[in-house]
Amino acid sequence: MNKLSIPLSQRFPALASRDFAIFWVGHLLSLIGTSMQNTALPLLAYRISGRPLDLGLIGFAVTLPTFFLALPGGVLIEHVDKRKAIIFLQIIMMLDTFTLAILTLTGVIEIWHIVITSLILGIATAFEITARQAMLIELVGRQSLPNAIALQSTAFNLSRVLGPALVVPLLLFFPKNGEGWVFLFNGISFAAIIIGLFFVRTLYNAPIEPRTRSMMVELREGTQYLVNNSSVGLLIVIAATLGIFALPIIQQLPVISKDLLGQIGDTKTVVDMRNSLLYTAQGAGALIAAFSIAMNNTARWRGLRLILGEAAFILGMIAIPFIRSTWLAVIIIALMGWGAVTQLATMNTLIQLQVPDSLRGRVFSIYLWALQGITPFGSLLIGWMTQKFSLSTTALFCGLVSLIIIGGIQAFRPNVRLGDGLT
Repeated sequence: MNKLSIPLSQRFPALASRDFAIFWVGHLLSLIGTSMQNTALPLLAYRISGRPLDLGLIGFAVTLPTFFLALPGGVLIEHVDKRKAIIFLQIIMMLDTFTLAILTLTGVIEIWHIVITSLILGIATAFEITARQAMLIELVGRQSLPNAIALQSTAFNLSRVLGPALVVPLLLFFPKNGEGWVFLFNGISFAAIIIGLFFVRTLYNAPIEPRTRSMMVELREGTQYLVNNSSVGLLIVIAATLGIFALPIIQQLPVISKDLLGQIGDTKTVVDMRNSLLYTAQGAGALIAAFSIAMNNTARWRGLRLILGEAAFILGMIAIPFIRSTWLAVIIIALMGWGAVTQLATMNTLIQLQVPDSLRGRVFSIYLWALQGITPFGSLLIGWMTQKFSLSTTALFCGLVSLIIIGGIQAFRPNVRLGDGLT
């Protein structure tokens, strides 16, 4: 059969599920608003204070709750209706965003306001991500799960292309408080996923079991599984390395826009456009990765894809000190965006396909803790190093550390990319 003639239902089997399709569209619209806020918020914070450390502090606030709440959250999510939990958490996130919008539009916004609202957002997100990831299999079943994961990643990264592009006209049209209008739009966009979830059915969900054991006993079962399954355990180690030394570097894009690429005579508009261009490049690279995985997420290529994704992101970090032009920066950031999504989506698939349903929430919460729970400390570390030594020195050092740790795992423990537990 000609590949071009393959029906969409075969290329994207998860979309054959009416419930996943409704969820996916609503999630995409909400993610576009979130991406717009993620673009405007660091720019606003850096304009208010001018300190790279504050960018790290905001990243610290939004990810710190995951450090404390991801593990117990994984246990709790397994004993509740995941769809209803997501609706509740999305409403909390919507109200938090409206608060940020009001503070900005009224002109009273300060760094501590951003930190507090970021902290509240982080608390809700710590539970919401685990619930949403665990709900995917309930929408599509195990057979279509890899495609559902890839399509969710596609939605996330499509929003990272559209979001920054939509921010530019708002900032130009409202030069004094354009960020506030961005936050207001994001608050409204939460309605898309909330309304959609009221029409979604989880046809593949397992019965919700009441808790009969202590939280610590259930957590030990999850950690014991990782000890006995080295391929999943090593993926957790890679995620932790990325969370500390690699992924927080993206929070410093405003530093690249203003300092590394800055020219004498740059206006705020020029810096804003350059910043949005870098975020768009990151999103474009990520979108290409997500869409290619959605088109072909067979087990045959997962190992190679994991290695290429890791190499692209780490080598991109090491290349940051050598950036001398905007277009070189665009290429490097796009490469890093492609690498980030390629490795994260592949790790997500490898973990979810190996873990039994009874442990899914707990094991994924451990993965989330390793990837995002310890990221606050990575955000502070990279923010402090950037302010103390420069972004070039920080990117080179963290890139080399990531290369040694992750490269060593890939070289000496190849089972990490083979998925020993896959069936």
